[in-house]
Amino acid sequence: MSKAIPYGRQDIDAADIAAVVGVLQSDWLTTGPAVERFERAVAGRCGAAHAVAVFNGTVALHLACRALGLGPGDTLWTTPNTFVASANCALYCGASVDFVDIDPRTYNMSASALEQKLLSAKKIPKIVVPVHFAGQPCDMRAIGALAKKHGFAVVEDASHAVGATYRGEAVGNCRHSDITVFSFHPVKIVTTGEGGMTLTNDENLARQLRLLRTHGIDREKSKTEGGWFYEQVDLGYNYRITDLQAALGESQLKRLDAFLARRRELAARYDRLLADLPLTRPWQHPDGVSAWHLYVVQVENRRKVFDALRAAGIGAAVHYIPVHLQPHYRKFGFKPGDFPHAEAYYARALTLPLFPRMSDLDQDQVVEAVRKAVA
Repeated sequence: MSKAIPYGRQDIDAADIAAVVGVLQSDWLTTGPAVERFERAVAGRCGAAHAVAVFNGTVALHLACRALGLGPGDTLWTTPNTFVASANCALYCGASVDFVDIDPRTYNMSASALEQKLLSAKKIPKIVVPVHFAGQPCDMRAIGALAKKHGFAVVEDASHAVGATYRGEAVGNCRHSDITVFSFHPVKIVTTGEGGMTLTNDENLARQLRLLRTHGIDREKSKTEGGWFYEQVDLGYNYRITDLQAALGESQLKRLDAFLARRRELAARYDRLLADLPLTRPWQHPDGVSAWHLYVVQVENRRKVFDALRAAGIGAAVHYIPVHLQPHYRKFGFKPGDFPHAEAYYARALTLPLFPRMSDLDQDQVVEAVRKAVA
């Protein structure tokens, strides 16, 4: 009997466990020295000046919007091909949301569609959130140039793209954006259980992110007023990450290159094994190197293939239902046909299992099930 294969799975080893146990045996459990070490490690890996760790990727998006001053009367634009958090972060701030259609080859926000929408817009967005879908970087040079021309801020949602590169440099360096956001959910490239990170090269933004992460409390005057003294200077949140999570993340980060190498090996192997089947394999833009968080194919009769794979114990998934078609967003007037490339992609999209500990035999089992399902 074939074993069940999930679409994603964390990879925890003895060193990860020892790192967490080390924190349990220390004097710190919540935000402490392990968080600072993790932040320095991620910033160093990405080439960013500042990193601020938070409880999850959704929190990171929310804080990025708050730090950039998004509020009532403002608008955020993102892609419809993403998880709802990329849009919800605007609603949390009292702002409105609009979308930019995708490039039908990369499945990322189309820079040309963004340019056309900006040229015809009555109001320029305060923030644009491009999403590096499946780990493949967006056309950030073009998006960054549009940001300078039209005067909006850019938050890279790189939840899928820890370890990806764009034009030879690490995603997260914020060369073309104000803030980059990572997620460390268990199915992502590295995990902290739940966790997220904001990166920026702007010292003022970093200070605001840290302030909002901890209730809006500033302890600067404790140096003169007394060690007990603090002031709440803004309405912040308890969005802190724990030392337990950070220790796991720092340990995982040491194996990032190995995780990436295996994901890329599996993606290349899928490309070879699926080449003769009637499906569309993911296309990769030469400007970037994907982190391969997801391997998404497009097939006809997607529901039939999905059901057949699930019946065979294969954890197929679909990423994503276009956000503008969700019931909550239809309340704002969005409807089918608004973003045709994203909708056409969704109608045929199917995510196949991909994770570092997936063996060649596991992958062979997936491919054989796909072969039978599309026959």
